[in-house]
Amino acid sequence: MFKGILITKGDAGYLAQLQSIDDSVLPEGDVQVQVAWSTLNYKDGLAITGKSPVVRRFPMVPGIDFAGTVTHSSHAAWKVGDKVVLNGWGVGETHCGGLAQVARVKGDWLVPLPAAFTERQAMAIGTAGYTAMLCVLALERHGIKPADGEILVTGANGGVGSVAIALLAKLGYTVVASTGRLAESDYLKTLGAAQVMDRAELSAPGKAIGKERWAGVIDTVGSHTLANACATTKYNGAVAACGLAGGMDFPATVAPFILRGVTLYGIDSVMAPLAVRLQAWERLARDLDVSKLEAMTREIRLDQAIDVAAELLQGQVRGRVVVDVAGS
Repeated sequence: MFKGILITKGDAGYLAQLQSIDDSVLPEGDVQVQVAWSTLNYKDGLAITGKSPVVRRFPMVPGIDFAGTVTHSSHAAWKVGDKVVLNGWGVGETHCGGLAQVARVKGDWLVPLPAAFTERQAMAIGTAGYTAMLCVLALERHGIKPADGEILVTGANGGVGSVAIALLAKLGYTVVASTGRLAESDYLKTLGAAQVMDRAELSAPGKAIGKERWAGVIDTVGSHTLANACATTKYNGAVAACGLAGGMDFPATVAPFILRGVTLYGIDSVMAPLAVRLQAWERLARDLDVSKLEAMTREIRLDQAIDVAAELLQGQVRGRVVVDVAGS
């Protein structure tokens, strides 16, 4: 038996509870991990609260991330005692995830914990930070350089946005942060934002094409925000879309793409191949200022995760939330 959050669905409805879990609940896998730290992402908030049909199998342990130590392995790449990190692969949705003290997964899903980070720091980065790095890599591959102009980051107070700002600033880019919480402007500037703008400037229906401003964009919001970001991106610029906090719709036209040669990159962190993951974590170890990571991180216990998940969906959480699973 081990402690964890378990989501069930039955006659009593949808329910997430902290409880003792028998290991018979865990699905098949060739590696078992003693989880030390996990984290709360937007998708975890949706899963725990039931606000969106994220969970596809019941009962389910939520948590799309974890870091911990291998305790059993029949996988050639891993041995007992190895420190590992997991992001995505449907964990917390179709396969029991990281918000429990034990996880059993496929070894092919794991990456080694980078030597530059502790388990806690790896989860302060989590899927949000790893996704932010994938977005930065997409802009770099497109050829966007700091001298090309401003980079817009939407949903800036969230996990992806916060890490993206810190990464871009360290790499020398001029970052404009878009947020609905202007009271957090000092926080965003501490991370490296040169300017903070009200999300209202982008969240309402806009023109098919507008004045060129952004050399590149990292968008976590979707909907009108993404459409307006594309419409105001410079000629041959690029937009990396990785989130839908504002909606899954995309009320845009083809104008920015055929008149300005704007490229829209879709960023998937869930099923990204191992080589991409390793590259992202290698770059995070090199390019993320750990002191800024700590400034954006809030630590909670496992027994607080259900309440904080609701706060996250209400826009009351900034930056990253790490969950102390082992110490709970």
